[in-house]
Amino acid sequence: MALTVLPPGSTARVIVEELKRSGALIIEDVLPQDRLQSLVSELRPFIDRTPAGHDDFLGRMTKRTGALVARSPQCRDLILHDTLLGAAREFLSPYTQKIILHLTQTIEIGPGGPAQPIHRDRYAWGTYLPTSIEPQFNTIWALTDFTEENGATRCVPGSHLWDWDQKANKDQIFKATMRAGSVFVYSGSVLHSGGANVSSDPRLGLNLTYCLGWLRQEENQYLSCPPDIARTLQPELQDLLGYTQAEYALGYYSDPYSETGGREILPPERILGRKAPRETLSD
Repeated sequence: MALTVLPPGSTARVIVEELKRSGALIIEDVLPQDRLQSLVSELRPFIDRTPAGHDDFLGRMTKRTGALVARSPQCRDLILHDTLLGAAREFLSPYTQKIILHLTQTIEIGPGGPAQPIHRDRYAWGTYLPTSIEPQFNTIWALTDFTEENGATRCVPGSHLWDWDQKANKDQIFKATMRAGSVFVYSGSVLHSGGANVSSDPRLGLNLTYCLGWLRQEENQYLSCPPDIARTLQPELQDLLGYTQAEYALGYYSDPYSETGGREILPPERILGRKAPRETLSD
């Protein structure tokens, strides 16, 4: 099964149906070139001062830079991209009422960087979740061209339906080669990895991923984007960070400094000066 390539302007429904079928796909030319160059310029100072990984999985020649909601206004726009966010919500809707932002990270594979081990991103939660539940909707935005030589993401289409212990043969592994500005979309259950960079230039991608609202996020968004920054953002992004309750009761807090004898069970929106659904700030 080869990787499907969708044209720009593909609908959320088309994306979701293909993701259910193959576990991964490419959408071409989503980000215009002028916006692409502006985004890279905004991110570059943070990437340049990021050290390479400390083990083989993270990549000893790979730089991974996070906290992008706090650092990059242009990344916020991509997180809220109408079609991709809509597809994420539809794809994960059978298992949750709300979704949240799981991870924000640029991944720059330097020249000479070896291929990452093939894995499933859902391993962030171990193997405790049953395979009948899909926990993640993931995107990698190509900020440079992804080529055979420079470390294009490797993927095994269809492997999201495999048993945990099934291994991929070499001829089942495809590379997500795509032009800068395109997006690789993949589920948390599909086998994939960063490729080997045998070129003379770095390969830069932007990994933005979403997960079920009742799971712990891989990137701790409350530390990466604390309340003093989060309160300046639009409500939809605040909710995706997790500053809202999931399901009925998950995520409330109590003010440890309160001496008023006021309400103890507070919705996270309160820390940002917002009302939660169906409440007033005087409650």
